[in-house]
Amino acid sequence: MKLFAKSVFALILFSLAISAMAQNSPLPFGPPINLETARKAATAAIAEARKNSWTMAVSVVDPDGMLVYFEKMDNTQIASVKVSMDKARSAAIFKRPTKAFQDRLAAGGAGLGVLKIDGAMPIEGGVPIVVDGKIIGAIGLSGDSSDHDGQCAQAGADAVK
Repeated sequence: MKLFAKSVFALILFSLAISAMAQNSPLPFGPPINLETARKAATAAIAEARKNSWTMAVSVVDPDGMLVYFEKMDNTQIASVKVSMDKARSAAIFKRPTKAFQDRLAAGGAGLGVLKIDGAMPIEGGVPIVVDGKIIGAIGLSGDSSDHDGQCAQAGADAVK
């Protein structure tokens, strides 16, 4: 019973910390990303994947996490479609790269609470898209290792700065 109480307490503290981090985020949401800009981000991300011979699915969402653009390279595993969407949505609604959740989870202890936060994707590969200091959407990639997914997502986000 003591272990259960400690686990619940740790989960509550972790949830409060995540909530506080989201509320104190220095970057506000901006106007939603348009199709042309979303396509530009995806094109840069796909170019990075091709340059490294990786196959990827790429999703670009608006600040609400709603899909604006999607593309899947030939021979990308089917499961990467939904994973890319989940990474993009998580990065948008929580205003941070999904690697932040991956790092918390890897730390263990209270960090395991990230598994219970609805919508948090604890796998690198989702990155907010920031223009003029405002989050206009996010990009998520899946198809290779999480660090490769993250590298391509960052290339896409950087292409529209």
